[in-house]
Amino acid sequence: MTKPSLPDLLHAAVAAVGGTERPGQVTMAEAVAEAIDDSSHLLVQAGTGTGKSLGYLVPALAQGERVVVATATLALQRQLVERDLPRTVDALHPQLRRRAQFAMLKGRSNYLCLHRLHEGVPQDEEEGLFDPFEAAAPTSKLGQDLIRLRDWSDETETGDRDDLTPGVSDRAWSQVSVSSRECLGASKCAYGAECFAEAARERAKLADVVVTNHALLAIDAIEGAPVLPQHEVLIVDEAHELVSRVTGVATGELTPGQVNRAVRRAAKLVDEKVADQLQTAAEGFERVMELALPGRLEEIPEDLAYALMALRDAARAVITALGSTRDRSVQDEDAVRKQAMASVETVHGVAERITQGSEYDVVWYERHEPRGGAAYRPSGASLRVAPLTVSGLLREKLFTERSVVLASATLKLGGDFNGVGASLGLAPEGTTGDDLPVWKGLDVGSPFDYPKQGILYVAKHLSRPARDGDRGDMLDELTELMQAAGGRTLGLFSSMRAAQQAAEELRTRVPELPILLQGEDTLGELIKNFAADPRTCLFGTLSLWQGVDVPGPSCQLVVMDKIPFPRPDDPLMSARQKAVEEAGGNGFMAVAATHAALLMAQGAGRLVRATGDRGVVAVLDPRLATARYGSYLKASLPDFWYTTDRNQVRKSLAAIDAASKAASV
Repeated sequence: MTKPSLPDLLHAAVAAVGGTERPGQVTMAEAVAEAIDDSSHLLVQAGTGTGKSLGYLVPALAQGERVVVATATLALQRQLVERDLPRTVDALHPQLRRRAQFAMLKGRSNYLCLHRLHEGVPQDEEEGLFDPFEAAAPTSKLGQDLIRLRDWSDETETGDRDDLTPGVSDRAWSQVSVSSRECLGASKCAYGAECFAEAARERAKLADVVVTNHALLAIDAIEGAPVLPQHEVLIVDEAHELVSRVTGVATGELTPGQVNRAVRRAAKLVDEKVADQLQTAAEGFERVMELALPGRLEEIPEDLAYALMALRDAARAVITALGSTRDRSVQDEDAVRKQAMASVETVHGVAERITQGSEYDVVWYERHEPRGGAAYRPSGASLRVAPLTVSGLLREKLFTERSVVLASATLKLGGDFNGVGASLGLAPEGTTGDDLPVWKGLDVGSPFDYPKQGILYVAKHLSRPARDGDRGDMLDELTELMQAAGGRTLGLFSSMRAAQQAAEELRTRVPELPILLQGEDTLGELIKNFAADPRTCLFGTLSLWQGVDVPGPSCQLVVMDKIPFPRPDDPLMSARQKAVEEAGGNGFMAVAATHAALLMAQGAGRLVRATGDRGVVAVLDPRLATARYGSYLKASLPDFWYTTDRNQVRKSLAAIDAASKAASV
């Protein structure tokens, strides 16, 4: 039997999902197949509307080896598992003569733990074990969430938190989930045979395609103990997010609250002398942290070094004691011990890492304002440590023994792939050497006609934004643009404070246009309400730059208040910038400008989501037109028609508004 051709397979898959075949999608699929065949690596930029998920799924399924697909967002994971993969597998079955199996796999804490649910949560207080279902008042939000979780546990097949709708607070979920370190292990757990996390792993072992997230991919690479099944092909979608997700997983944190929790958990399981040693070390650490000022620690101060060494040594003593003592008087002792061990090991690991001091780590103090809601966080200081770069780790762990395809709508910054390639540990494209991964970059374009569908407007006449300075002229400009557009505005701000100030001011100035503000409701609800009413505007910060997909007349003006450079006092970014400069490079361009270019490209990508979309991306920062780095940033954006003429852009917005109103009648 002759092997089915890739174009035929792609045609069948596109028809099955009700899509339209795009030239860029065909080019992408052929390049992915080629990279898999010759065991090389591919960075592919596929603009919105290309159909990139089929562009990599079809060649990956056709080659017959096991594939891992890692994505950054829950939305794309769901799309792959619930829509694209089932339809594509069915469509390819007649030609491939096999039906590929697929499965979703996430970190353990994403799954309901039946042991926690039925046996209760080992608690930090003296009473040993606490049943949250009895202690939480049924009328409270926490009590209601827990009752819902108990009911849901009887009907769910996956135990996956993301399958629970509506969701529950982080606090409620923490009562019924465990981290991998806290898990008793299937062989020791009374519920091991029914465990949702273990079932997900078993399904992944049998699957031809495993869909996971960047965080689990990072854990798999960093921790050495394989979490993902052996695979021949790795596809990283939303690959522009990978470096920050891997950095997040490789970052350690110590807070007084976290250390005190470890003390409380261990105290009931070890003898008094060992527990007192950890308690004393915790108090010393807390005293140092009370005086902590935010910022990078280029050298560890003597008082902190002493406190960390005391913490490290005391934690090590507790770990040894936990391993050798048993206390049958503690109810469900194994679970209590496992939770205590996990807490103390984390404290020991971070204290030791900072004490050892690596030139490849950045250490800093951070202060937190108290935060309520689902992501509750108490106020106070934390000590953090993160790798200066993850490029070496990625080169070593990602690009060996398998073919890797990295796909995104934004990988080509300033005109080439080398900036993103360098952050992933790749030498400039075309460089050869014994240990250098072989890769190529490919931009398959977009099906959209950007010069006809969109305008890039830079408000060149405005004053340069100063840090914490008054931006009255920017707010005047924003008011006029929103009025000309008749609402329909997505406001992307470089800080939450700027978004709040703008929302407050414009709600007074243009009361006829409803303004939604990030944080006032869940992101999903905000986006739904924004899409439902063309006059409504939505203001927010970072997650909106990447998380909004609203085709049609509700989003015809995307505004960026200023170029989103990292904050000058960001310890990790400034340390990375300094390291590039010390190595003879341009730190500003390699770190700050690359960071800004990536965010601006993502932000500008919110405007045109379908072939009928029209609109304006307005950058209210004159530096995009006047600064030397402006051309690099512009080259990273879609190829919109460019202007600095404020009158022209108001006329265009008014015309787009009028056309949208006429079409809706």
